[in-house]
Amino acid sequence: MVIHAQVWLNTGVAARGLKMQIPEFVIYAVEIFIIYLGLTVAYKFVRGSTGDSALRGVAILFALLLIVVYLISQYLNLYRIAKLLESVVNYFFIAVVIVFQPELRRGLTRLGQNRVFNRLLAPKENVIPKIVAGVFRLSRAKTGALIAIERGVGLRNYVERGIELDAMFTPELLDTIFYPGSALHDGAIIIRGPRVIAAGCLFPLTENPDVSKRLGTRHRAGIGLSEETDALVLIVSEETGKVSVAQRGELQQDLSREQLERMLRDNMGESMAASAEKAVAGSAT
Repeated sequence: MVIHAQVWLNTGVAARGLKMQIPEFVIYAVEIFIIYLGLTVAYKFVRGSTGDSALRGVAILFALLLIVVYLISQYLNLYRIAKLLESVVNYFFIAVVIVFQPELRRGLTRLGQNRVFNRLLAPKENVIPKIVAGVFRLSRAKTGALIAIERGVGLRNYVERGIELDAMFTPELLDTIFYPGSALHDGAIIIRGPRVIAAGCLFPLTENPDVSKRLGTRHRAGIGLSEETDALVLIVSEETGKVSVAQRGELQQDLSREQLERMLRDNMGESMAASAEKAVAGSAT
């Protein structure tokens, strides 16, 4: 019993000694920084809304009230006013919630719509049937397209050269991007997991002399990307509407719907799940 009491006493003395070693100005600086951070976050919640000017007015009024009451209670030693100040501080936060209820609701809505939470809570979705449906819609319309599906090797360098989108993949989105009148139809899109993360991307053209001279720029770009990464690249010919897939520098042409779906399932499987997890990790940072 005596030993335990001595250990507790020594621990308490050490903790007090550590606290005494921290200069007071450091503690003040940390407290001021925390208060400043909280006020900044609150102001960003209501900035640009009707609560913007109201927040400034309330902040000025509250600051003046604190200063006046503090001076009165400290220098005139008025106990009741000091207690009143404590009550004002306690109820002030309730008043803030009531006054800024629309702005707080808007801020919570933004938090709920955050991409990180949406991705973490969203159910797993098999995007392969949508990709196949979208590709063959383009094929029937003879609309040229270049689609890179990210696998193990990241395509961030190519994403940065295009227009970042970060949208759920749908056949309709594919139609919109590659519509001949679209500003992005000449570039490529990059798919990571179930999302289109960029459009209007440029890929390196293959320099392989064995590649047929009859192949156009889209096919050469698809082969070039597959030579440098492990991406699966889908190409739709604008002239014939035929669907091709470039992988590891090799081009398989004129695929049927069943062949494309089987190839996607054989090659995407775990890599699609890994890409989806990479998307979540990338947005969290």
